[in-house]
Amino acid sequence: MNTSLSVITGRSEALLSCHACGLLTPCSSPDDVPAGHERCSRCGSALHMRYTDSLNRTWALLITAVILYIPANLLPITQTSSLGLTQDKTIMQGVIYFLQHGEWPIAVVIFTASILVPLLKMAVLLYLLISVQRGSSKRALERTKIYRIIEFIGRWSMIDIFVVVIMVALVQLGTLASIAAGEGALYFCAVVIITMFASASFDPRLIWDRCETDG
Repeated sequence: MNTSLSVITGRSEALLSCHACGLLTPCSSPDDVPAGHERCSRCGSALHMRYTDSLNRTWALLITAVILYIPANLLPITQTSSLGLTQDKTIMQGVIYFLQHGEWPIAVVIFTASILVPLLKMAVLLYLLISVQRGSSKRALERTKIYRIIEFIGRWSMIDIFVVVIMVALVQLGTLASIAAGEGALYFCAVVIITMFASASFDPRLIWDRCETDG
């Protein structure tokens, strides 16, 4: 193996990692792998040394998510009608409502999943993008672990949408009471989906590229 590098990576050893099953496959030309020309011998998935335009696509998706995050929190996520009276509640107003009625576990879950997690996910992606573009080789392992964590927990941001859908399905009592999804629910759902695409389009192997040259 090449011991002149401070960190031994798959690219430095001419190995391609399968995105689907994780199998390492030898590559004859590591610096130029045409998309779809290399296939995993185990699952048949197309192999790439690096995702094409990973940073540009992640930046575009992240900026879109940040823009949509504003109306997702300012617009009502639910519209409650009871005896002719209609109340609109944003995500934060829903959290406050549960706190005022002593349901703090529900309030904590909704606040964490619907406000904190998406915000942290966007902040982490921003940090990773900037660190990669600046060519930083510091804390590469920690940055990779952080990426894996946000990629895993990001899907749980949809819990608030699940709650709204269940409430809309269960509380439909005609003129007595009903619950409908507000405009904010659409924006919030878009934020969650777009951030999931953003984390999927980011190639964590880019974090290690600078480590190959810092010998």
